[in-house]
Amino acid sequence: MVIELLENEWSPEQIVGHLRLTQGGNPLMAISHESIYRAIYTTRWKVIPRELCNRLRTGRPIRKNKRHTVKGQWRSQIIGARPIDDRPSGATERTELGHLAGDLIIGSKNSQVATLVDRKSRYLTMVALPSRHTAAVIPALQHAFARMDRRLLATLTWDRGMELAGHRHLTEGSGIDVYFAAPRSPWQRGTNENTNKLIRQYLPKGTDLSLHSQADLDVLAARLNDRPRKCLGYRTPAQCVALTL
Repeated sequence: MVIELLENEWSPEQIVGHLRLTQGGNPLMAISHESIYRAIYTTRWKVIPRELCNRLRTGRPIRKNKRHTVKGQWRSQIIGARPIDDRPSGATERTELGHLAGDLIIGSKNSQVATLVDRKSRYLTMVALPSRHTAAVIPALQHAFARMDRRLLATLTWDRGMELAGHRHLTEGSGIDVYFAAPRSPWQRGTNENTNKLIRQYLPKGTDLSLHSQADLDVLAARLNDRPRKCLGYRTPAQCVALTL
């Protein structure tokens, strides 16, 4: 079962949490994530094929410490920007569905994809974008909202990127209130940061994101929505949305 889930790009930690959730106290189905990593990376153990390291998010052939860097993005003044502190408590405390965190993933050749993540369930929606200009981003988001479950459409929080300079048109067209994180405050957008790391397993940095159609992005989002999350008690985002029905 571990090998099968690794082949589906589940992380060792996700696998362990899933087994605890579904296998109860069965000692034959108990394992630690460290044991899985060792079985993959330690050459003297032949239980798990070495090539499955390519299925992990990092794809590294050896284990090493990760170094995180934060690159600056173009910022300017957005007229009428409502601060993140004005959000409803349900958004801040993650007690309600419908409070989205939005961001752009940037690729090569001036390509980009928008990501929308529900703060409570971590349910992901991905949006293909023809450009980064607000005149293209706002209509694309409005079209995406029209396809989404209405329970996921209450508020949207974004960073200070000028791609959402036309946020008033977005609110007028969709009824969704838009809020903005403080400048140079990535800790206010941890949901985006963590989700983007998961997405980068499939859309690596430096690749041309325009090669992926909206249908391709829908398939990728569905795959991630069916992967268990530690922060959700190892339930999947899709399960968490379904539980609120």
